[in-house]
Amino acid sequence: MAYPLSTKKRIRQAKKRNLRNRHFKSMMKTWIRRVEEAPSKDEALKLFPQAISVIDKVAQKGIIHKNTAANKKSSLANHVNAL
Repeated sequence: MAYPLSTKKRIRQAKKRNLRNRHFKSMMKTWIRRVEEAPSKDEALKLFPQAISVIDKVAQKGIIHKNTAANKKSSLANHVNAL
C-alpha cells in the first residue's frame, strides 16, 4: 500500500525510538537482574545505587512511567533488605 510522506516519516521515527527504548529497557532489566542475583548482600548493596540510577534515567526519558520506576525501586530495595 502506498503511504504518504508523513506516514513514512512516522514509521522511520517509530523504528528509531523503538530501538532506543528497547536498549534502555534492556539495560534497566539487566541492572535489576544483577542486583537480584548478587551472591552476597555486600555485592547487592554495591550494585544497588547503580541500578537505581539507571531506573531513574529510564523514567526521566519517559520510557517507563515514574510510578513504575518507583515500584521497581521499592521492590528492589525490599529484596536487598531481605538478604
